[in-house]
Amino acid sequence: MDVLSEVLKAVRLEGALFFNGEFSEPWCLASPRSAAVAPYLSPGAKHLIIYHFLTEGRAYARLPDGRREELTAGDIVMLPHGDSHVLGNGSPEHPVDSMKAFAKNLAEGLKVVQFGGGGEVTRFVCGFLACEPRLSEVFLAGLPPIMKVNVVDGPSGQWLANSIRFSVGEVSGSNAGSGLVLAKLSEVLFVETLRRYINALPPDQIGWLAGARDPVIGQALVLLHKEPAHAWTISNVAKRVGLSRTVLAERFRHFLGEPPMAYLARWRLKLGAELLRSTEQSVTEVAATVGYGSAAAFNRAFKREFDCPPAQFRRKQDGALDRKPKRV
Repeated sequence: MDVLSEVLKAVRLEGALFFNGEFSEPWCLASPRSAAVAPYLSPGAKHLIIYHFLTEGRAYARLPDGRREELTAGDIVMLPHGDSHVLGNGSPEHPVDSMKAFAKNLAEGLKVVQFGGGGEVTRFVCGFLACEPRLSEVFLAGLPPIMKVNVVDGPSGQWLANSIRFSVGEVSGSNAGSGLVLAKLSEVLFVETLRRYINALPPDQIGWLAGARDPVIGQALVLLHKEPAHAWTISNVAKRVGLSRTVLAERFRHFLGEPPMAYLARWRLKLGAELLRSTEQSVTEVAATVGYGSAAAFNRAFKREFDCPPAQFRRKQDGALDRKPKRV
């Protein structure tokens, strides 16, 4: 999973736990798309991944199209693409709008929120990961709208679950550093969920996630992501992973649908776009950082990928930031 680590370094995830629920059956919440809650949780976030981690009891999560996941203690259910969903336990369903009912609680940190009809108790914490969608696309594209993973089996999972329970229970709003600890635990929980999901993929699965798991293609991806500006060729990548150029190209295409150098070119441009958006580096500096020998070559490739040259792309991003409402 080294390639996953390299990609996540570039993506720069920012996570947090934001809700601590103790709900008694029957209860049912309707949660909007993550874009609707992003201004409350992470203003300015380009994409928000919402998840719910059950620490006790049971529940279900359901998408608008009817897909449903049954949840028990130790399960985490994640909405990688930010879909609206219903979370509940018991029947009949009378969904409560979660934002209308609990928006005020978001200002109280992780103080326990109690709700429901007085029956079987479910305890859970909710978290989010903010990420840049352009860079995150490599792994997000291979994830379903809703995914469930049990994270407590095994020593590492039990440590993670116990750490979250303890940290949430200790939060009083005044504990120094508690927010940072919970943010890091949120990120670790996401990575652990993703890692376990990848390991559980069927043997015949294709796509980036399956390629990351493959011993050879995963190794090739590590090289490309760890040193994207290196003067890689199909020959030197093949030599590093111990395959012929032909076999590497065929195997890479099998999993990712394109040759290694085409994949690298697209990743370099994604990195370049993010640097243009988030730094003050000149176009020439960005070009060199992502592996282009000249600004002219970077300009041509960038325009083919994004339908505008780098300088215009940066101006558009700056304009979008200027148009965002200021928080008071």
